Amino acid sequence: MARLLHILGMLLSSVYVTAQSSAHKKEWIKLFNGRDINDWIVKIHHHDVGVNFGNTFRVKDGIIQVRYDQYGDFNDQFAHLYYKQPFSYYHLKVEYRFTGQLQKGAPDYTLRNSGIMFHSQDPRTMPKEQDWPISVEMQLLGGLGDGKPRTTGNMCSPGTAIVYEGKLDERHCINSTSKTYDGDQWVHAELIVLGDSLITHIINGDTVMRYSKPQMAGGVVKNYDSTIWQPGKPLREGFIALQSEGQPVDFRNVEILPLKGCMDPNAVNYKDYYVASDPASCRYKKKK
Repeated sequence: MARLLHILGMLLSSVYVTAQSSAHKKEWIKLFNGRDINDWIVKIHHHDVGVNFGNTFRVKDGIIQVRYDQYGDFNDQFAHLYYKQPFSYYHLKVEYRFTGQLQKGAPDYTLRNSGIMFHSQDPRTMPKEQDWPISVEMQLLGGLGDGKPRTTGNMCSPGTAIVYEGKLDERHCINSTSKTYDGDQWVHAELIVLGDSLITHIINGDTVMRYSKPQMAGGVVKNYDSTIWQPGKPLREGFIALQSEGQPVDFRNVEILPLKGCMDPNAVNYKDYYVASDPASCRYKKKK
């Protein structure tokens, strides 16, 4: 009997350790599968949603490439590639690098300039002539090789505003504290988004910016559908998009770790790193 109880105790301990291990294990999701962009939605200024004009966004060798070789003059054809579903609480990882030359006709400010849009409106709500999505942007900038600092992982706010350093800040762009990254090196960008509360920008492992309370406000965006415009509305979730502004750029290893889910330790899909509860997502073992 003593031996049986010992074995039973070991089995129960093993089950407990396995459950704890499962709760700790982070389940990253690949948004980009390395093969195609079938799970993504294209929206380009001057074009209807879903039209990938000039094959702007393409995949080669496991990389999402942004290219303009079929464009001619750029003609303000600002573009964004949206993942198919919205998110609210999450940790996003993306690697990017700048390459090539600025497309003819692209604005000077777009030189070695791209971004990751988040808390964005659904691209299917954007009229053909809307230039930018109402969203928040983690702006990605490359150094110009002139020895002058040029930070990346900045914050820009098309149609939005944030609370920065304790007060509402409606500046369109606010610089981060990052280093300058010249040339065509890969840079690792991370974004931690906690609904409409804290947002953190990380570049190559360094936290370079924090702010909170994103909301609809300000200007910049033109020709949007006025029925979706609600100044002061908190932005708690939205779509994630990779940006095209006239500068060739590559993206790879686009992954997300949801931070909202089942927070009941009795559920089989409980994770101890979740920060927002979604009771409806909880799953339990069936009782025999």
